[in-house]
Amino acid sequence: MSATGIDGARSLKALNTLGVDARAAGMIELVQPEQLADTAFDPRTDLVLGEGSNVLIADDVPGTVLLNRLRGRRVVEGDGDHALIEAAGGEPWHGLVRWSLDQGLCGLENLSLIPGLAGAAPMQNIGAYGVELADHLVDLDAWDWRDRQFRRFTADECRFGYRDSHFKTGEPDRYLVTAIRLRLSRRLTPRLDYPGLAAALADASVDQPTARDVSDAVIRVRRAKLPDPATIGNAGSFFRNPVVDAGLADDLRTRFDGLPVYPAGDGRAKLSAGWMIEHCGWKGHRDGDAGISEKHALVLVNHGAASGRELVELAWRVRDSVAETFGVVLENEPRIVEFPRQHD
Repeated sequence: MSATGIDGARSLKALNTLGVDARAAGMIELVQPEQLADTAFDPRTDLVLGEGSNVLIADDVPGTVLLNRLRGRRVVEGDGDHALIEAAGGEPWHGLVRWSLDQGLCGLENLSLIPGLAGAAPMQNIGAYGVELADHLVDLDAWDWRDRQFRRFTADECRFGYRDSHFKTGEPDRYLVTAIRLRLSRRLTPRLDYPGLAAALADASVDQPTARDVSDAVIRVRRAKLPDPATIGNAGSFFRNPVVDAGLADDLRTRFDGLPVYPAGDGRAKLSAGWMIEHCGWKGHRDGDAGISEKHALVLVNHGAASGRELVELAWRVRDSVAETFGVVLENEPRIVEFPRQHD
């Protein structure tokens, strides 16, 4: 088995974008899908990590951390206006987006600069600026830890929802995504509904944007809104925008002037979690090294030495504050990794 085994406790600080200095008993790099047949995984003690950009590690890992380092990307087939591309699960997502643009393919430009790996993208059906992974995913391959075999999932079988999928809430920890396949177009149909994105293109004097123009604008908007994990530890937006009944949304908008509300279909509406958190006074708040970003109230930050537990406790205080004020319970976007406490 071509793997790198590491004995003894190993710091995970450089392997998660929140910069939490949790430790693991062991570590293995997965560089070939064939390794999986000989690799043990127990979700009660072990952890799979990609870029660590959508995770808050609250405890030390008593077992092994498996690092997804499966690489490779290719154009599988093209039929004139469309093409099917494939990417291994360990491919960095943003690099895949920019590579697809180099191939003259459109569709992923609005998803530029989203951190993480291609294999993690289906887990929460990543989305931004009016586009979701589900809009383009055809199927994916995954290793089934329980049945010890590879399985292919169609897009329908992934059961995608808003920042959700079968892999996240249906059967969490059962599958490791090893490859995804996406259908893209050679003709751009720009999605510019988000006002900030349209403004960024206007500021650049772009009237008829190419897919790369849209990608560049998304990058500028995201960098302006969100702190850089290389500068301060964070996992991007920590809470999902809640989707509630339209009647409740109308009532809240009446009671809280300025609360952004967006239609979500089927008598539902989406509320701005960031606006609610800021309204409750949390933007820029700091407890020791655990804090809320001064740039964006949705972003939980580590100013240096905050533990995973300290970050979790602050996140729950924010959640409870919003629930008390608005009667809406926020749900976290990043996965919170917790293990049973070890007793002497």
